[in-house]
Amino acid sequence: MRIVIDRLRNDARLLSVGGAISFRALFNWMSPWIYVPSLLLAPIFQILLFAYLGRGAGVGDDQFYVVGNAVQYSAIPCLFAMGQTVAGERQNQTLGLVLTSPAARIPLFVGRSIPVIVNGWITTLVSLLVGGLLLGVTFAPSELAGIALVLLVASASCTGLGLVLAAIDLRVREGAVINNIVFGFLLLFTGANIALSTLPGWMAHVGGVLPLTHAIEASRQLAAGRSLGSVGGLVGKELGIGLVCVLVGLLALRLMEESSRRRATLELL
Repeated sequence: MRIVIDRLRNDARLLSVGGAISFRALFNWMSPWIYVPSLLLAPIFQILLFAYLGRGAGVGDDQFYVVGNAVQYSAIPCLFAMGQTVAGERQNQTLGLVLTSPAARIPLFVGRSIPVIVNGWITTLVSLLVGGLLLGVTFAPSELAGIALVLLVASASCTGLGLVLAAIDLRVREGAVINNIVFGFLLLFTGANIALSTLPGWMAHVGGVLPLTHAIEASRQLAAGRSLGSVGGLVGKELGIGLVCVLVGLLALRLMEESSRRRATLELL
């Protein structure tokens, strides 16, 4: 029993302290003046771009684009930061030290994901509030509370997809390229700017199994005055997709690690 308690204590410490230190290292070299425009201002311009395109085309309303793009932009901090937890170690030639340590893999990588989730949630929430303020879109306090919860679920789900991309980063040289492709894929298929009902059938079906799709729809329904309970099914689907991504990511990390060891490509750039 004592051994189990000590193991749980060590895993909890690895998850919390290790995750915080790892995330801090991602931005240690960056000035806040770089962080702010890249993660807090860029999504505002994306919202404005599609909102004015929608106005010009006479499609949707400002609320449609504010909510859709705010939720979808969580892909930037979640995908890139999660992928960089592996790619950054590899570039700095420290990945071997991390993976040869006796630390358990699940708390090691799940701990690194928690600050990423929080960062994605903050980015999305700021985007929603500032974008809404600029375009005159308001949210009642009760609506905002429910949307904030959905945004947290969306960030967690997208971070799960980022974990899958982190595994791919064990074998590719330019993980950022793949992250950008996936970001564009999510922009098209999740209904952020084009309603799923107007997409070709195959695109709508693909979007239905991607992170963020159900969170975007749930947030729009909450913004329209629906209750949190009425969108519980959508939130549950988003959580389920995120959980599947996490499991696939952890399994892929394990397989890629073993393959890289056999091929002696663990830190090959």
